[in-house]
Amino acid sequence: MENLIQAAYFLTALLFILGLKRMSSPGSARSGILWAGWAMLLATLATFLWPEMQNFALMVIALAIGTVVAWVAAKRVAMTDMPQMVAIYNGMGGGAAAAIAAVELLRGDFANSGLMALAGLGALIGSISFSGSLVAFAKLQGLMSTRPILFPFQRIFNLLVLFAAAAVGGYLLRDDSTYLIGLFFLLAVAFGLLMTLPIGGGDMPVVISLYNAFTGLAVGFEGFAIGNTALIVAGTVVGAAGTLLTLLMARAMNRSLASVLMGGFGVEQASGEVKGSLKPIDLEDAAVMLGYASKVIFVPGYGMALAQAQHKLRELADVLESKGVEVRYAIHPVAGRMPGHMNVLLAEAGVAYEKLYDLEDINPEFPNTDVSVVIGANDVVNPAARRKGSPLYGMPILEVDQAKNAIVVKRGQGKGFAGVENELFYADNTRMLYGDAQDALGRLVQALKKL
Repeated sequence: MENLIQAAYFLTALLFILGLKRMSSPGSARSGILWAGWAMLLATLATFLWPEMQNFALMVIALAIGTVVAWVAAKRVAMTDMPQMVAIYNGMGGGAAAAIAAVELLRGDFANSGLMALAGLGALIGSISFSGSLVAFAKLQGLMSTRPILFPFQRIFNLLVLFAAAAVGGYLLRDDSTYLIGLFFLLAVAFGLLMTLPIGGGDMPVVISLYNAFTGLAVGFEGFAIGNTALIVAGTVVGAAGTLLTLLMARAMNRSLASVLMGGFGVEQASGEVKGSLKPIDLEDAAVMLGYASKVIFVPGYGMALAQAQHKLRELADVLESKGVEVRYAIHPVAGRMPGHMNVLLAEAGVAYEKLYDLEDINPEFPNTDVSVVIGANDVVNPAARRKGSPLYGMPILEVDQAKNAIVVKRGQGKGFAGVENELFYADNTRMLYGDAQDALGRLVQALKKL
């Protein structure tokens, strides 16, 4: 039986790795997810074969409830709500790892202090991921303000809570009283909350990636603690992938990893006086500008996701291409509220992946573009990022202001998540097309068809 279980875990690890590899390409991503899903099912079935396993009834009930909830949630969740769904699932993974650690700590088997130390470390990281992800979910879901929540001496207080949790966790290796275990988890959960509260909603892509890495690390540590190969491999792969993604996201937002860990970024600051004025454009004039262009670049953002306008955008692009206009899509790494948010939405609308261009590839093309159309993007196209003194200074942006003309489709005149006035909107070559993105793009399609 032991050999059968280990063989199942080996196959599980192989499917996890191959599935993750296939997820790196849009063409094979769906099959990669299915491969990883089969791996998870195999690992779950293998767990039931352990001779020491008990409480089968509770396990089956928990699996049944979890399956039903996940199925219903996945079917009903809107694409605009996908970031908070990822956040809450990250948190559940961290919470599960912490629960496994709690069982090991309560068991109090300190014959191997190294393994117990790994269990404690997994408990600490998993608890932080759990409570921090709950805050991220609440901010993205609108259950609490997306603005940073700050108080005096916050960073010092946060560090004291973290050190206290680590000290209590270390002492547990000598005294495994239930009281100390409860205090340890309370401090770990508290630090997760405190760590996330000072982070603004605009920086949630980095936070989601960070807690994804935390959950992976916690699962990996628990795998070592209980000798479960599947947990070790899955946790290590997720932790490594999450860490790399966190670094990439932080770099795309001009953040250091230290500033992410310390929190307190994403605070609205004064950005200086913006020169110029907002210049609205009529729908018919916008249609004429697009219809007689040679090259058009679309720049999607969270506003497009919120309006569910990706299908109308695809329809607009098709009409333009039928008129001989060259169409491309510019994708900023942190456009939307999670990595790859725009890619997923546009893929859902059937946009060919070859038409999606990353920031480094598309920026040189803006000066030779007749019209750039911004649909709900804000901070990622703000030229203020080039100016010292701006909160956005240094953040790589899509250089829409370098295009010959720019049309911004926007509901109103609000600022982006960073709280900085967008200088692009006031530029001489920019026109504002106000309204819901889906409605505005739909009316543009009809106007273009009449040209």
